[in-house]
Amino acid sequence: MSREVVITGYGVLTAFGFGPEALLDNVFTGRPGFAPVTRFDSTPYHAAHAATYGGDGPEVPGVPVEPGYTPTQAEVLHACAAEALRMSGTDAAGAPVLLGTNGDHSAARSFWTDHARGRAPGDPRTVDSLPGRLPESLGAAFGLGTPRLAFVNACVASTNAIGHGAELVRRGLADVVVCGGAYLVTEDVFAKFDSGKALSRSGAVRPFAADRDGLLHGDGAAVLVLESAERARARGAEPLAEVAGWGMSSDAHHVIKPHPKGEGLVRAARAALRGAGVDVERLGYVNAHGTGTPLNDVAETAGLRRILGAHAPAVPISSTKGSTGHMLEATGAVEAVITLLALREGLLPPTTGLRVPDPECDLDYLPDVGRRAPITHALSLNAAFGGVNAALVLKRV
Repeated sequence: MSREVVITGYGVLTAFGFGPEALLDNVFTGRPGFAPVTRFDSTPYHAAHAATYGGDGPEVPGVPVEPGYTPTQAEVLHACAAEALRMSGTDAAGAPVLLGTNGDHSAARSFWTDHARGRAPGDPRTVDSLPGRLPESLGAAFGLGTPRLAFVNACVASTNAIGHGAELVRRGLADVVVCGGAYLVTEDVFAKFDSGKALSRSGAVRPFAADRDGLLHGDGAAVLVLESAERARARGAEPLAEVAGWGMSSDAHHVIKPHPKGEGLVRAARAALRGAGVDVERLGYVNAHGTGTPLNDVAETAGLRRILGAHAPAVPISSTKGSTGHMLEATGAVEAVITLLALREGLLPPTTGLRVPDPECDLDYLPDVGRRAPITHALSLNAAFGGVNAALVLKRV
């Protein structure tokens, strides 16, 4: 059995707030979301900026907007899932829950703070630091089914959750799947990236630019409802896009450095295109991983040239991390929603911060300004430490 897989609902959060309008008004207009970090004391670190949600823009349903309050992954995932299910209009009872998350590190931090002060850990959310707890609690809250899985392979985690969910639907192993991911900026993860000199000290992310100097973290969460096209049609639902193909790979080139020719990205993208039955000539847009780091952007450009072949100069490409920041485990799910909006709105988001072109990154990277384009197919790419790579092909319906 092989069935078409469609997206019928989603909920999304970025530093700009909750819902698609926050993306359209900011990411699609090229607005950067970075500001000095106030969630913790950044003075011990080289970098001092991130894209964090502080209550500005559309509020997250059910999440307090109070000075000094940091949302939890459980809270934002609950809000995104509620909106995804409302938009879909489906009864998702029994649906598998697949989330990209490495656990809520703010909960883990409270445990160690209590421990260091010689008191018993008193934060009931500490359990949320276990990645598997988040899909379990989300499933219980909405009466969903099993399996309830956490994907923890860093920046491809939620892309893999979507791909795995789509495969369950395609094979007839599930009629509906709830999938996505979340990451909220926390000090311990910030400190690790800072110590590795990966974070931008200039306070900006400039993907594919000659003056790029690193990535910056951003809050992000997205939950999508996937179901078979047959089921969606039968209940009169409007599919928002088709998840036409997906691919995963590992090049294991280096613990941190990307393969210089983008080998793993090439394999993942080709698998996704092959599964979708889509030639590169039909691609109207690529949402690139585009971290704004010196090594990634050159390697990804080399990979894109191989993926797109002779059509590489003609295909519009952008990285939206110049607006949202890098949302780690949530990146693939949020960027899938951005790609979906590009298909539905006929509007391609720009690469925010790209003003000084890098001669080694010479493709059509939509510098700083978006573009109107009636596209039918789009490719979203993600890569992570350890050489893991993932790709999704979305189709307008």
